[in-house]
Amino acid sequence: MSDREKSVKITKRVVDAIKPNGSDFYVFDSELVGFGIRVRADGGMSYIVRYRAGFGRGAPAKRVTIAKVGKVTPDQARDVAKDLLASVVKGQDPSKDRADERDAITFAKLAEGFLHHVEALKKANTHAQYAHMLNAYAIPKFGTRKAIAVTPSDIAALHLDLKAKPITANRVRDVVSSMYGWAIKGKILPKMENPAAGIAKYREAKRERFLSSEEILQLGNAIREAETVGIAWEPDPAKQTKHAPKAGNRIVKLDPASAAALRLFILTGARLREILHLEWSMVDLERGLLLLPDSKTGQKTIILNAPAQMVLSELPHVDRYVIPGKPRKLPNGKMESRPRSDLKRPWQMIRKRAGLAAQADNPSFRVRIHDLRHTHASIGVGANLGLPIVGKLLGHTQSRTTERYAHLEADPLRKASNAIGKRISEAMSDSEPPSAEKVIKLRADKG
Repeated sequence: MSDREKSVKITKRVVDAIKPNGSDFYVFDSELVGFGIRVRADGGMSYIVRYRAGFGRGAPAKRVTIAKVGKVTPDQARDVAKDLLASVVKGQDPSKDRADERDAITFAKLAEGFLHHVEALKKANTHAQYAHMLNAYAIPKFGTRKAIAVTPSDIAALHLDLKAKPITANRVRDVVSSMYGWAIKGKILPKMENPAAGIAKYREAKRERFLSSEEILQLGNAIREAETVGIAWEPDPAKQTKHAPKAGNRIVKLDPASAAALRLFILTGARLREILHLEWSMVDLERGLLLLPDSKTGQKTIILNAPAQMVLSELPHVDRYVIPGKPRKLPNGKMESRPRSDLKRPWQMIRKRAGLAAQADNPSFRVRIHDLRHTHASIGVGANLGLPIVGKLLGHTQSRTTERYAHLEADPLRKASNAIGKRISEAMSDSEPPSAEKVIKLRADKG
């Protein structure tokens, strides 16, 4: 043993008696081979374990620091040393394991790589949704943690924190699960349990809102009023509105493109982005088609009925986009056309005027733009056009997507109930019960 190495049973008294001598040296335990104290020239001391990673004298010697002297007692350090030396006997390499853990990818870095993967393979909207779920909820919780150290209980705790937003909680869980599945399959992480895979999802109440004939009439009247005379608005009393115009001047008119977009949603059953990102080059009025090169389900053709063709034929061509947004000025000074990003403000105005906004005692009464697509489908199914036909009109790639409207079809149960009712009515009265054809429907009062 060199002068830089001493051997003695390490106790608290021995530790207290160690003095620095101006150079680094070691004090090893005489009973537990490999356990010792490293004494630095500046007086700093740490408990360490020294071992050979492999078999034979040719195996490289390695060292693992347990803790600084003073942070733990000699007996506590000795217990840790025993465990580390036992792992070496089993073929493990504690020094390498610690280095690997130190260099392991963090949750935030893994998320960054995953989002690059999603951006390359998925649609822009999907990438945006994944990015939002990770950046808004998961990364703030686990960003600096090593990805491999995130446990199922960690994900379960995050899922529980979001219980007030069950749909969001489930989506965050799904995105995190997809990220770990991708990382494990791609060997970015070692083979391990996916920490999100076993988390039970919250029950999601599927919201189905279809407009009645009367509500469709109200919607049409509101759009017509907004694009002609305009709709009056009142400042929000909860907000401070500076320089608000006088009551007589608080009129908002709907621009032709926004009015056309709202009509096209219910007339075609198209999705929001399919209309907002529509270019005139995709419109074939002669054949009555919208030829979309890309959509949520890939390349898609939307059939234009006569009213939808009329809406498009009357819309002026002011830009490459059918529903143009605010153009962007490029560094070279040229203006770049852009599609409209959303219809939030005009839709809120029209919905309120049509009486289709949320009600205090019934928040689900509120109609979303996507509900216009549901309404288009419900009318088709209610007219006995059949689920396959309606599915093709909507661009569904899987029949089970269209099956959500199956309950709207005229089914055998209704026919059976009508037959029973007819027999009972005949038995109770000498007069013939009115048939469906003889019932006179009253028109809704427009006043």
